Amino acid sequence: MAGCGKSGAPGGTGGQLTKVSLQADWYPQPEHGGFYTALVKGFYRNEGLDVAIQPGSQYLIPDQQVAMGAAQFGMGSSDRTLESVAGGHPLVAVAATMQNDPQGIMVRKDSPVRSFTDLHGHTVAVKPGSTWFQFLAKKFALTDVREIPATMSVANFVADPNYIQQSFATSEPFFAQKAGIQTRVLLTNSAGYNPYRVMFTTREFLAAHPDRVARFVRASVKGWRTYLNDPADAHAAIAKLNPALSPEWMQFSWQVMRDGHFVAGEDPDGSQLGQMTSERWSTMYKQLLDLKVIEKEFDPATAYTLQFLPK
Repeated sequence: MAGCGKSGAPGGTGGQLTKVSLQADWYPQPEHGGFYTALVKGFYRNEGLDVAIQPGSQYLIPDQQVAMGAAQFGMGSSDRTLESVAGGHPLVAVAATMQNDPQGIMVRKDSPVRSFTDLHGHTVAVKPGSTWFQFLAKKFALTDVREIPATMSVANFVADPNYIQQSFATSEPFFAQKAGIQTRVLLTNSAGYNPYRVMFTTREFLAAHPDRVARFVRASVKGWRTYLNDPADAHAAIAKLNPALSPEWMQFSWQVMRDGHFVAGEDPDGSQLGQMTSERWSTMYKQLLDLKVIEKEFDPATAYTLQFLPK
């Protein structure tokens, strides 16, 4: 997707483009749309960067890839970044890609489950060890909820009217709707657990190349702003890389991301795009400590920097 060449563009080096790679957290999808927009519209190139986006999978962990130097940047979330830093990975988040987390629990529209408290006595399909579900279980004292491993499908949800499963608001509801089933998603962010989706690098790369980080963030945020207004170019690129995606699926995901204020936040002028606050990071850190997901205290400010955020 990105070739090497010359660039004398503003913000660039005026010579050879600098190669950097971005490790995605999944296969190419609309949830990566801002990065692909920056790539195909030349925003990275205009900043003097030759960016390669490396697809992810269920077997690949971006934190580890970036920590070991297999990529300079990664896609992740603020809770995961804090957990990685606690585990010894020298990672630092440099900007947000989503202000609000689309993670949640999907039920049928007519389900008696209207709130997280209503999960008492039910079975929920969830990825084992999910921190967000640990938070829900503790906050709402869900001692009688049975967990079963989540699958990568909505087949069981479609077959069983009482089936409850984890979901991204931007994805699984689409497939349920395709099967003629209307859904609701109880968003974990409504319960007070709301990690940022973030782009991150290592402290070593940041210290050595702050200019590259600044240019990468600037182009990426511009890409997300453009993508929210017009996803066509990004979706064309993503469809070539991931033919399993239908135009309808991509349109659904984009619409939910935009209308649900997941990427840009609640501010209608888009000023929150890319932003992070120390307060949100501190809250997330305290939640992880409380859950004992992080066992040893450290300064959460080492896991992020606000220096590259859009002014």
